[in-house]
Amino acid sequence: MILHSVDFLLPFSQYALALLPLRHPAVVVVLFTLLGSAALTLEKFQPPAPRPQSEKYEPPPMPRPQSEGGKWAQRTLSTLSLEEKVGQLFMIRMRVEFLGEGSPEYLRLSDGIRKYHVGSLAMSVPAEGRFFHGNNRDQTVGLLNRLQSEARLPLLVAGDFERGVLPARLFGTTVFPHAMAFGAAGNLAYAEEFGRITAQESRALGVHWNLFPVADVNSNPANPIIGTRAFGANPLQVGDLVAAYIRGARANGMLTTAKHFPGHGNTATDSHIAAPSVDEDWGRLNAVDLPPFRKAIAAGVDAVMTAHVRVPALDPDPTHVATTSPLIVTDLLKKQLGFNGLVVTDALDMAGLNGRYVGNLGRAAVDAFKAGNDVLTMPADLDASYRAMLEAVRTGEISQDRLDASVLKILQAKGSLGLEKDRLVDVAAIPRLVGNPKNIAEGQRISDDSITLVRDNGKLLPLKPRRPDQNMLVLYQRVQPPPATVLVILCDHRHAEDGRVLERQLHERVPDAAVIYVDPRVAAALSDAVLHAVDVARNVVVAVYVVPSAARTRTVARGQKNSASLPDSTAKLLDRILARAAPKTAVLAMGTPYLTEDFPTIQNYICTFSNATVSEISVARALFGEIPLSGHLPVSIESAFVSNLEKQRLAGLASATSSSVHFKTSERMIDTPQAP
Repeated sequence: MILHSVDFLLPFSQYALALLPLRHPAVVVVLFTLLGSAALTLEKFQPPAPRPQSEKYEPPPMPRPQSEGGKWAQRTLSTLSLEEKVGQLFMIRMRVEFLGEGSPEYLRLSDGIRKYHVGSLAMSVPAEGRFFHGNNRDQTVGLLNRLQSEARLPLLVAGDFERGVLPARLFGTTVFPHAMAFGAAGNLAYAEEFGRITAQESRALGVHWNLFPVADVNSNPANPIIGTRAFGANPLQVGDLVAAYIRGARANGMLTTAKHFPGHGNTATDSHIAAPSVDEDWGRLNAVDLPPFRKAIAAGVDAVMTAHVRVPALDPDPTHVATTSPLIVTDLLKKQLGFNGLVVTDALDMAGLNGRYVGNLGRAAVDAFKAGNDVLTMPADLDASYRAMLEAVRTGEISQDRLDASVLKILQAKGSLGLEKDRLVDVAAIPRLVGNPKNIAEGQRISDDSITLVRDNGKLLPLKPRRPDQNMLVLYQRVQPPPATVLVILCDHRHAEDGRVLERQLHERVPDAAVIYVDPRVAAALSDAVLHAVDVARNVVVAVYVVPSAARTRTVARGQKNSASLPDSTAKLLDRILARAAPKTAVLAMGTPYLTEDFPTIQNYICTFSNATVSEISVARALFGEIPLSGHLPVSIESAFVSNLEKQRLAGLASATSSSVHFKTSERMIDTPQAP
């Protein structure tokens, strides 16, 4: 775990809280009682304490301050009508999976840009784990160029690129694991490289602004929407990794966004579904949730995204979420933390916000803007939101000066990127700039170094590969021997992409391995067949795919006691597998690392913190002793027992094996096409 010097001094008691396992409140209470601290026992809201004089907050620098871009922004603002100014505030969704020439999606975007003078687009990709059948990369980028050409002012194009530029299958970009894997690898240089490569590939494709990094501290294992999207559970390490990513991305011409302010980590509700409540007092918020945002601001982050979460300790008004709270956005973020960059809302079409505006969806945009947000992201009803904002300015509810200040910041961001001079992408240059072998290898190396051994009984790992020979080639015989290895893939959708690369990697090492995909809809029907295969196998691998996403909480996990874990049907099957074969079973956490809390009988447990293709390749290598399991847990997990001697033994085997193993490792090409 990496602990570096702290940019913002906190009381010792708050540091103690940050470093404690965050799921033992009794220990925290005892500690703070002994220390005599009253900071974490406040029962009523108190505003954040004034900053010490030694702290220096400076506005985040733009890439081209006081440059031609800044002058262009000032000149342009003076030429805009009220309607154009209001339109610049909105960011609307661009679904790349439907973006084709003449498609309804393209026509919708073109119409919105023209009719509402929209200032920004947010690139949207399919839910994780789903198959994506996209258009040609050059065609997609070409259509984006056309949209830019049709707009009077250059468009800011944003992407929610939390694992590099997605969809990688369409764009041929470098694949990275989830953020929590970077916490496990524990190397700040990796986070900086992540930012560098993502920025270079994004800009080459016409995307200027990443809605990342996630600055949330995942202190709640039951969190259904943050989880592995966060770098970890330690606020100091999270802050360091956030800052490193920002440095790498900004140095390569990309705008960055720290989210979800003031912190979405300690929640058990998905804000896409309802408004969660962060029930913490000021002391804990100041010690745990805010430090990564402070470090992001100090690193020069361009934007901060507000969260649709209730924070009673910061704003007791029950009608407010952070997005619509002046106390949180203006007083805390802008005035007390000194952030002067772009403040952007989380998607306004999320139920955590628009559920409070039934029958008056346009009002959500007005309230968010009045709270201090500059960019209004993906409104549920663009027309209603646009008209509501116009009316608020015309009636004086929103002042012209306030409107101009936000529009100027948006124009300055565009000018800082040089978009006033050149808003189009050179499609011919994409093969040279995107998905080069060195970057691809870096994404895989980071993934390899993040694989973490959490439990090991000393009897199973590493698995032994089986080379095909005459005795094994029994495909056409009437009776086949039982497979030596059974891989059970527990996923949300068994016809989706999860597990496909892992399956191929396993078959390269054990050609006769049996692979069974199980999702909640078929778990009961397949249970007997799965258990029979488990009984006769020499060893068993169970890969569990639990990855946070809005689609998952809406469908797969709805009604579950803990929507951040396995659904009941697949959880029951895993319990039965462990009851019969725990000593010979390796459980792979291809996402959430918290499975051992629900399944304490797991004896062999490996965490990848990610379902990306690079993570599937890495875990296959680790299973067979080809790489050391060198990662460290970035979160607190009970009963993580692996002795140093056992780690050294497995690392030694990996070192001895690496020189003699020559399995195919080009699965990266399955996820993304070779550059034309």
